Amino acid sequence: MSKAKQKQQTPVRREFVFQRKNYLFMFIGLALISIGFILMSGGGSDDPNVFNPEIYNFRRIRLAPTLVLMGLAVEIYAILLNPNKKK
Repeated sequence: MSKAKQKQQTPVRREFVFQRKNYLFMFIGLALISIGFILMSGGGSDDPNVFNPEIYNFRRIRLAPTLVLMGLAVEIYAILLNPNKKK
């Protein structure tokens, strides 16, 4: 019976699913997504009868969506990253 009590009293070491490296990449991905959405904003006109062609510039059509997609890719990498993996 003493062996059974020893097994029950052994503390179980719990580890978090994500480590510091995972969170670092998650924050980088979140920053890229946020910057992308900030770059997408604006460009509208105060007067609805006046068309503003600034809405179709490079920043809003190419750069901002690319940053958002890169941020999402970094987020996926951060989730799949295993920092405890031994080579």
